[in-house]
Amino acid sequence: MRTVFVTGTAGFIGFHLARHLLDEGFAVVGFDGLTDYYDVTLKKKRHEILGANPNFTAHIGMLEDHALLSRIVADAKPDVIVHLAAQAGVRYSLENPRAYVDTNLTGTFNLMEAAREAEVDHLLMASTSSVYGGNTEMPFDEVQKTELPLTLYAATKKANEAMAHSYAHLWHIPTTMFRFFTVYGPYGRPDLALFKFVRAALAGEAIDVYNHGEMARDFTYVDDLVHAIRLLIDAAPTKPDARDTEIPGDSQSPVAPFRTINIGNGKSVPLMTFITEIEKALGQPIKKNMMEMQKGDVPATWANTNLLEALTGYRPNTGVDVGIRNFVNWYRAYFRV
Repeated sequence: MRTVFVTGTAGFIGFHLARHLLDEGFAVVGFDGLTDYYDVTLKKKRHEILGANPNFTAHIGMLEDHALLSRIVADAKPDVIVHLAAQAGVRYSLENPRAYVDTNLTGTFNLMEAAREAEVDHLLMASTSSVYGGNTEMPFDEVQKTELPLTLYAATKKANEAMAHSYAHLWHIPTTMFRFFTVYGPYGRPDLALFKFVRAALAGEAIDVYNHGEMARDFTYVDDLVHAIRLLIDAAPTKPDARDTEIPGDSQSPVAPFRTINIGNGKSVPLMTFITEIEKALGQPIKKNMMEMQKGDVPATWANTNLLEALTGYRPNTGVDVGIRNFVNWYRAYFRV
């Protein structure tokens, strides 16, 4: 039985990944800070569900606590580390930027040190589509330059990519960085658009629609995302002198066992289409406040997922109609509305 150390297991994506890995027979050691960025009750419920599996072990602590994190990783002796914990949220980074420096920079450095000390077979870490920032050529592919971050959140994730590359080179740690595209689904974060829209609609309140609805996103269903991560665990980058094949468009570093990879649905869906699908799933119209574009936001995202498919044979494909319906069904059952 292989052991995977996962940070952020009480979080949205970490919870789903841990559950997926457990179902596939892995042992999962979870680490989470249970911070109050949003409802801690929801985070505890996720850990409660995972805890029903005897192969799951939970640890509560902050990434900034280097001694604690190192000790837990050393004791776990993981084969693989998947680092998903972070201070999330593009808009919150405008209000509390220091939280992003503390968690996303210092915390990630501590995690990389723990991975180095544990000599793991593969380190996988979450980045974000936000690193594409001011890029306008779409779909975004992994070999594009990412020098135009529009928020501190994006800047910290870009820094994580650079930090991880240096560690992959210096210590020969096979490292994969994921660039996630607008993940949604059951047990999602309350600060994300789908959760906020459904909650407001069921309360008879209006939703805020930015840029007057002239926006589009590559909406990625969470089950697709964690399945892709599972497959990528077994697709570790190799050292430059060990490579015998080349994949077109591969982002693998020429000097380190390091790769960045998009995980998205490969489609850019207009925001108003997304909202219409929510109305269909709820069976009711939604009141809308049409707003100006928010600072740091981008009008559209769209992932090129050719590299993901080349490495794993898999391409996410859950449509927003199915994903939204699944979320609404979960929301009604969880909150009994």
